[in-house]
Amino acid sequence: MAKKRLIQAINDTLFAEMERDPKVILFGEDVEISMFGDTKGLHQHFGPDRIRNTPICEATLTGMAVGAAAGGYRVILHLMFSNFIYTGFDAIANQMAKLRLMTGGQIKLPITVIAGYGGGRSTAAQHSDTPYPLLMNLGGVNVAVPSTPADAAGLLKTAIRGDNPTFYLEAGGRGGERGEVPDGDFTIPLGSARVCRTGTDVTLVSVGAMMKPALQAAAALAEQDIDAEVIDCRTLVPLDTESIVASVAKTGRIVIVDEARDRCSAASHIAAVISDEAFAHLKAPVKRITVPNVAMPYAPNVEKTVIPNQEQIAAVTESLVNNPDKQ
Repeated sequence: MAKKRLIQAINDTLFAEMERDPKVILFGEDVEISMFGDTKGLHQHFGPDRIRNTPICEATLTGMAVGAAAGGYRVILHLMFSNFIYTGFDAIANQMAKLRLMTGGQIKLPITVIAGYGGGRSTAAQHSDTPYPLLMNLGGVNVAVPSTPADAAGLLKTAIRGDNPTFYLEAGGRGGERGEVPDGDFTIPLGSARVCRTGTDVTLVSVGAMMKPALQAAAALAEQDIDAEVIDCRTLVPLDTESIVASVAKTGRIVIVDEARDRCSAASHIAAVISDEAFAHLKAPVKRITVPNVAMPYAPNVEKTVIPNQEQIAAVTESLVNNPDKQ
């Protein structure tokens, strides 16, 4: 088992899957020079027939992905920043998410859309959104949000080999984080959350990049004799509600940490699921820690204040455990 950076794990997986299946093609914005590093070296190795830069026109790119996939290719579309999902949304919402149903399953759409999401890099409001709630609402696409190099590799293989569209969202600015990646050919099934830390007092549910500050908060809470269980969702569609509900049944408390804006966030959906399926187990209110309902600021010192962090998670959790009546 080798240690790799997250972006390296993605790059290695793209190489492996393109070697494995000649029908896998990749196109998108600046994929030849690879601004993020995830597509580095692919153009030189596989050539322009399988790796191709495109104009910055997401409405065209998403339509191309649907057409190429319907024609028999396994498509990897790199949109660079997840904000660009908005400008390509017609083909995503009206074609990509619906054609398998509308054709009675006759058309398969093996499409993997890669895009970087989230703040922390001062790329300003039009490049720092976390739009997975929008995708969760479509009802016809999968959404993967890996947080470790191993998950990045395993989930990407599953997405590329699957016959349904999957949005594979990379946490912006976290590509340098290191972790162990299993040797050999391994996949991680969609809809399988990971328990990163076991605990008995409270459940911390994290989405994507929020896993790291959640674990850091759990370590700090342990010094106050609060034993937190940390669950990483790994995928939002499908969502492993069974694991989350089972954890809440054990701890009786839940704090959901999500880098999306608060209104209609993934955290809001998870909170609703807990209210429906685990209400009888709750000893305290469900708490959400999210980004305020504002555009992501450009200034680094301001941007830092709106993204959930270790201190905020620890403070909210400590109050929930020790002062539940004041929530």
